[in-house]
Amino acid sequence: MTAVKGLLLRLSALDADAATAVRVIAHFEALLVGGLDPASLTRSTAALAGCAAGLEPTSTTETAVRERTRSRDARRLRRLATPQSLSGGMCLGALTVTGPAQARQADAQVVDSTRHGGRAVALTFDDGPNPVDTPRLLEVLRKRHIKAVFCLWGDHVEEHPELVRAIVAGGHTLCNHTMHHDDMGTWSAEDIRADLERTNAAIRRAAPGARIPYFRAPYGSWGETPQVAADLGMQPLGWRLAIGDWEPPGTDELVRRVEEGITPGAVILMHDGGGDRSQTVDAVDRLIPLLRAQGWHFAKPARRG
Repeated sequence: MTAVKGLLLRLSALDADAATAVRVIAHFEALLVGGLDPASLTRSTAALAGCAAGLEPTSTTETAVRERTRSRDARRLRRLATPQSLSGGMCLGALTVTGPAQARQADAQVVDSTRHGGRAVALTFDDGPNPVDTPRLLEVLRKRHIKAVFCLWGDHVEEHPELVRAIVAGGHTLCNHTMHHDDMGTWSAEDIRADLERTNAAIRRAAPGARIPYFRAPYGSWGETPQVAADLGMQPLGWRLAIGDWEPPGTDELVRRVEEGITPGAVILMHDGGGDRSQTVDAVDRLIPLLRAQGWHFAKPARRG
């Protein structure tokens, strides 16, 4: 990632249109979070390097112009936390080799465990983004140095695209949770595919280039969704422990349910949207240090069943 940042800074100094490429760092980070293979990243970095070399200044005047842009580079980097639409500069085509088609192959088996065994757990949050509780949750996760999976409800994505960008900027993983949170248990494959594609499009309008490696069916009503999701490159994501926070029982009770219900490798289902999730956020803030003290660590869900 350091090499990519250096290349994009070179591009921003060399070409007025390519200056927008600085924001593409967030695109690379989202791809890495979603499981981009190192070979694809290497190819993309090489493509950017070649493009930068082709734009190197050849005159004293051009060199002076580049020098004047250096003071702007730091300001551009500070704006990375809020990725914006990627305009088409001369070098942005280099990114196409790392698009969603490069994702690792998914299968139709619903995964409910972490990538590796042992005392590992994965935190997943459904039904957001929520303008009240999602920012609080992101701050807790940032403070505790935890990465999670956010299963996004399409309607809420369209209402709060800035929160999707904040989730991606925080290094978290995205999951498709359908457009309207419908029960798809009896839907045809064609209707499921149309909904999932619409949801992915909404997410990528909010966070261009973002990887969406998982799909979770609302209510756990899977029907034909696992195969459709896998065909679209998304691994169906289940859970091993649901703490019932959709009807808030109090922060103490949520903490107890996790401590008593946790098992090695468990994917834990919680919510940051769909209602008042303040108790969930408070419980997560308490649980992370508690679980770490008991020898647990936090991981991502498995990428294949």
